[in-house]
Amino acid sequence: MTLYDSSGRAVAYCDDGDTIYLFNGIPVAYFFGSRVYGFRGQHLGNISDGWIRDNRGLCVFFTENATGGPLKPIKRLKPIKNVKHVKPVKAVRHVPFLKPADKISWSNLSGERFFLTI
Repeated sequence: MTLYDSSGRAVAYCDDGDTIYLFNGIPVAYFFGSRVYGFRGQHLGNISDGWIRDNRGLCVFFTENATGGPLKPIKRLKPIKNVKHVKPVKAVRHVPFLKPADKISWSNLSGERFFLTI
């Protein structure tokens, strides 16, 4: 699964159904059910219908199979994947935010900034 930002740039990917990596090989987050967490335990957002949304319900990333949401930009070419770095230990997960209503606008966190929140 490739994660594209609001400009159509491939920012990250997940090839094991669990860990999200940047294309430089750095692991930045993971899935826990429909939730997205950083390795420090922070709840970053949710995934549904091929969209990753921030904690306000705004769209951060879309996948190839995303349905609904805002107008998707034209996808750019994917960069070459670098060698994966070792995954950090997962910290205790923080209590997740209540899932907000899905919105059809883009978050200002679209891109690498999403993984640096909180």
